[in-house]
Amino acid sequence: MKTLELSKASKTLADYAAKLGAESIVLTLNKKPVAALVSLQGVDRESLSLSLDPAFLRIIRRARADVKRGEVYSLEQVKRELLGGTSPPKSALRRTRQEKRRTGKRPAV
Repeated sequence: MKTLELSKASKTLADYAAKLGAESIVLTLNKKPVAALVSLQGVDRESLSLSLDPAFLRIIRRARADVKRGEVYSLEQVKRELLGGTSPPKSALRRTRQEKRRTGKRPAV
């Protein structure tokens, strides 16, 4: 990631944006970051929107703190909680897969 001091910028913002490629540029004012010019190559609008949403960022920060404290659930714990300790019968899973292949849609449960 490059940095660019605004007082030393010699091109227009459009020129910098056109030459970004996959990189990003952090714009600084008196050596303090004030903005970023970020490449959106390979980024969909939903991902961009989420990455800028303060509520979503709070959820991510909270989840990361939970992980640091070891407050995580294994896949088996989640399955037990959601399925009540039982697994769906294999025949039900087979029917679901067959129905999806036949119609292209998952059947209503």
